[in-house]
Amino acid sequence: MDGTLLNAYQKVSEENKAAILKAQEQGVEFVVATGRSYQEAQFVLKEAGIECPMICVNGAEVRSKSGEILSSNPLSKEQAIAAAQILREQGIYFEVYTSKGTYTDNDDKGISAIIDIFASANPEAPMELLVQGAKERFAKGLVHVVESYEMLFNDEDQQIYKFLAFSMNETEQANGKKELETIDGLALSSSGHMNIEITSQQAQKGVALEAFVAERGIEMSETMAMGDNENDLSMFARVGRAVAMGNASFEIQMECDVVTGTNDENGVAQAILEVL
Repeated sequence: MDGTLLNAYQKVSEENKAAILKAQEQGVEFVVATGRSYQEAQFVLKEAGIECPMICVNGAEVRSKSGEILSSNPLSKEQAIAAAQILREQGIYFEVYTSKGTYTDNDDKGISAIIDIFASANPEAPMELLVQGAKERFAKGLVHVVESYEMLFNDEDQQIYKFLAFSMNETEQANGKKELETIDGLALSSSGHMNIEITSQQAQKGVALEAFVAERGIEMSETMAMGDNENDLSMFARVGRAVAMGNASFEIQMECDVVTGTNDENGVAQAILEVL
């Protein structure tokens, strides 16, 4: 979504919406695959009037068009506790995404983490706009502030989907990533300049997409994925047509078959209309 379907104003443009609806009318299965939680993704899609299945939290959760949970691939509580200990030892801030929402223990750092994602996705956007979008995330109740994450780790009714870790210190970030790699069964990716996204190895967009289409009798060669960042690479490696956004880095573009327009140029609509 960020840097792909959404423009710098965190909205789905009318052009993108029209192309999506046209594809759906022609029987094409349109699926959103995002690092966002279901609650955060659904908020924007509902505002735009788009209904579709969703691969959420990098593949940790898959939802039907009606919002029913079809599958989930959480971190084990042991993995979550071990990862949290490493991040704390390195002094790295992190948010926790669960089956019940997104949580932070420091709203100021949470705003900085989201600004980093928005800035990575929208490098030309004014900083005031990015800050406004990040603050709205909290104002609209899409992130919950807690005193401690221990309540989440100890809650048997709550699955831990993802950690979004953020540090402006490159040494801290590098050391943290190196230590996290020692935990079996983790997948590490990124959606911003200074973050690490931590999920189960089965919770990757490409893995979730492959399972989703297999259940519907669709070949991966018949699929197309659009994206702009590192957490999209697992999709690009599997789909029949990999499309990089014009705002994606050169390294990401080199992994794709096609480069479309930027997210502010309705690149998603361009890519869809090219193949309909």
